[in-house]
Amino acid sequence: MPRRLTPLLPGNYYHVYNRGNNRQPIFFERENYLFFLRLIRKYSAGCADIVAYCLLPNHYHLILYLINGDLSTQMMALSVSYTRAINKRYHRVGSLFQGQFKSVLVDRDEYLLQLSAYIHRNPVKAGLVKHPQEWEFSSYRDYVGMRNGTLPKPDIVLSQVPSKEAYRVFVEDAGAESAIKHLLAE
Repeated sequence: MPRRLTPLLPGNYYHVYNRGNNRQPIFFERENYLFFLRLIRKYSAGCADIVAYCLLPNHYHLILYLINGDLSTQMMALSVSYTRAINKRYHRVGSLFQGQFKSVLVDRDEYLLQLSAYIHRNPVKAGLVKHPQEWEFSSYRDYVGMRNGTLPKPDIVLSQVPSKEAYRVFVEDAGAESAIKHLLAE
């Protein structure tokens, strides 16, 4: 496996993402999304806290707080496990993901806030839903108090806004994305 350009150091936040090979789907039905979330929980345990996430038909985004330096190993195990299950379920062979996951260091609280909004707006931008709360496979509902999930840990992001309602308004302000556009790798 090639060496990472971005070293993954404990005590830092990272935007972790990947997409389907040739931009093809990686999730084909609701159970695939739920299975992937179970794998995220399993493989991140003790390694990273999930701050925010969004799974879309052909890619995923995670914001992680790294606890120890084992993230690459755990993400590889997650990808292999998920790919094997999908290949078996759908009678396919070969790679599912477009290489190894990508990671970008999130080095400022403002960037963390902007990035979480960008991730939570993704299903709207992709035309999958009209409002972020309509997308089941994102941590947005946990952020705005519509669901009390145990996977995401949104406190660090929500501490930057006066309330969950203020976060909702912030996410719905599509102009907020322009503040970090230069930092996003599509």
